[in-house]
Amino acid sequence: MLRLLFFLVPIVLSIYCVVEAISSRDDEVRNLSKILWIVLILFFPFVGSIAWLAAGRPVRAPRRSGPYERSASAFPEYDRPGRFAAADPEADDAFLKKVRERAEEQRRRAQEQKRTQQEAGEAGPEPDQPTS
Repeated sequence: MLRLLFFLVPIVLSIYCVVEAISSRDDEVRNLSKILWIVLILFFPFVGSIAWLAAGRPVRAPRRSGPYERSASAFPEYDRPGRFAAADPEADDAFLKKVRERAEEQRRRAQEQKRTQQEAGEAGPEPDQPTS
């Protein structure tokens, strides 16, 4: 049982560390490049894994937002880390208002077009049926 434990723990630990190293962002990995950490873990599984956990793993602290990133907004679907936000909130709100107005205009035109097609379809042959 003890032999199995000495064999299984380093394998599970190295698999965990390789997956974590691969899935971490390049700019958050510490001390070495991401590729070197992966090579170190693969060639020296136990020592490389321990080194990754101690010195290479990204620190999981709250990320600070950049100078042009949003802190909070009325549109949470647009709030992604690293996404650019306008420096002037009023200009940003005005832009979003124009986008919403344009979308509403497109929806209105599409409904009108659909309505005219239906009216034209009532007067003429059905669109699914071939004409004789």
